[in-house]
This record gives sequence, C-alpha cells and structure tokens, in this order.
Amino acid sequence: MFGNSSGAVLALRAAAAGLPITGLALWEPPFQLDGDAPERARAYVTELTAYLNEGRRGEAMALFMGSIGLPPGMIDQIRRSPGWASMEAIAPTLAYDAAVMGDGRPPADLADVKVKTLVLTGSETGPWAVAAARALVDALPSVQHTVLEGQDHNVSWDVLAPHVMSFLG
Repeated sequence: MFGNSSGAVLALRAAAAGLPITGLALWEPPFQLDGDAPERARAYVTELTAYLNEGRRGEAMALFMGSIGLPPGMIDQIRRSPGWASMEAIAPTLAYDAAVMGDGRPPADLADVKVKTLVLTGSETGPWAVAAARALVDALPSVQHTVLEGQDHNVSWDVLAPHVMSFLG
C-alpha cells in the first residue's frame, strides 16, 4: 500500500488496525512532533469545522493552506487563480484529512505495524519531514528510510514511482 502525506498516515493506521497489508511505502507523513502540536490540531479542527458548517469553503481551504505553512501572500495568489474554484469544491474533504491526522503526532500503536515499511522524504522538504521520518524509523519494527534528492513535499511522481515500485514490487 502506498500513502502520500496524510494518506501515508491513513495507510499506517490501516496497517496498525490489522488490515491484510503486506508492505507500506509512505511519502512524507506530516506528523508534528513538538509539544504544541495537539493544541494546534484542536484549534485547527475547531476553526475548520466552523468554516465548513457556515459554508465558507474558501476560508476553510485558506486555513488549511496556512496550517501547512504557505505564507498569506501565496494563499492570496492561489485564491485569485483559475483553479481556486475546484479547491473550494473539495474543501469539505479537509474534515476527513483532519480526522486522519488526529492530534498531529504519530499513532501510539506503531509497534503493531508488522509489515515492511519504506518511509520516503525529499531532501528539500524541511526539518519537519526529517523529524517525522526519524520518529517512524525509531518506532516501526521493519522500516527503512530513503531520501529523494532534490524533491520537496510536491514530489515528482516520475522520481517517486521507481522507489515505490521497487520496494512494493
């Protein structure tokens, strides 16, 4: 099973729950390891839920973008782009994303993930991805970590796919 970003967290949760998974390849699960992560996650969910309940999809999407570190000026540019309407259309799915992420920290039951696991990160993503990968390497019983040079969180699928295919193949 392959998971990208919060999809990697979902894949980990599925494996920990005992689904019949034979291998995991995870691209940059966005865990936050600092002590303030749970409070930030709670505040985000509260604000996100309010925006979605009020039908303010644009505000919900902008909140998400800010929560992942995009600067306000970049968010403003994206809001003026032709693709913004499609982003607003999928804003309700951010509630599912938040549910998968929980309090932002790795799940406590990682030792229950018994399958071989490949954690992939990009050399250009930043310290949060390195820290999250390190936490998984320390917690999972059968894991390896590979850094893809020149890649950031918006990885090139042409670069990523051979590693995933080789590991899961």
